[in-house]
Amino acid sequence: MTLSRQDLLGSLDDLLQPQRFKDYGPNGLQVEGKPRISRLVSGVTASRALIEAAIDLQADAIFVHHGLFWRGHDGRVTGWMKERLRLLLAHDINLFAYHLPLDAHPELGNNAQLGLRLGWEAQGRFGEQELGWLGALPAPATDAAQVATHVQQVLGREAVCLPGDGRPIRQIAWCTGGAQGFFEPAIAAGADLFLTGEISEPQAHLSRETGVAFIAAGHHATERYGAPAVAAHVAAAHGLDHVFVEIDNPA
Repeated sequence: MTLSRQDLLGSLDDLLQPQRFKDYGPNGLQVEGKPRISRLVSGVTASRALIEAAIDLQADAIFVHHGLFWRGHDGRVTGWMKERLRLLLAHDINLFAYHLPLDAHPELGNNAQLGLRLGWEAQGRFGEQELGWLGALPAPATDAAQVATHVQQVLGREAVCLPGDGRPIRQIAWCTGGAQGFFEPAIAAGADLFLTGEISEPQAHLSRETGVAFIAAGHHATERYGAPAVAAHVAAAHGLDHVFVEIDNPA
C-alpha cells in the first residue's frame, strides 16, 4: 500500500499535535520528497548514516526526533548539511521530524516509552510545557545506586549517578534527552531522584545541596524509543512498511 505525503503528514500532526508546543525548530515535513510513500524508516537523528541506511532500504520517507533545522543555526547549505540534503534530494526521500511533540506524547513518546521499559508510570507532569514526568517507583529503592543499576541494565550502557543524600527513592521524575535544566523543577515537584540524558556542571552542586539524586543515562540512549513507536503505529494504521534503524551514539 502507499500513502500520500500530505496524508502521512496529516496523520503525524493529528497524533503529535505540534501546534501545542513552542519548539527549537520546525516540526513536520522538513524536506519534501516523492509524493507517495510505501516504506518508512525511523531513527533518532537525521544523520548521514541514517539517510544512507534509508537509501539502502529504498525508503520513501524518514521519521526522526532530531531533524536538520534548529533555531539559531547557521542557515548556509555547506559541509555536512549540504551532504545530508544532497542525499535526501538525490533519492527523493521525505524527511519528517518532530522534537518536543515526540517527547510529550502520552503513550508513544520518548518519556512514555522510556518509562514503559523501566517499569515507571507517570502520575503527573512538571516543568516547562509540562514535559517532565513524575511518578512513584513500583517498589521503593534503597538508594539511587539501585535505580542506576536497573537503568543501566535496561539501556545497556553506563550512567552517571549522583547519589544525593542517600535517601530511599520513592518519588521519581524523568525527562529524556538534554533536560538537565529540569532538575530544579523536579526537586520542587518533590522527586527523590531525577533522570535525564545529560548532565551539566550545576547539577552536581544541586544534588549535593538538596539531597535529591540525579542520573544522566545518555541523550541518545533515553530517546531511541519514541521515533520507532510512533512510526510503527502510523505505518500499521496505513499499511506501510516500517523499519527502525539504530545508529549507535555514545552520547
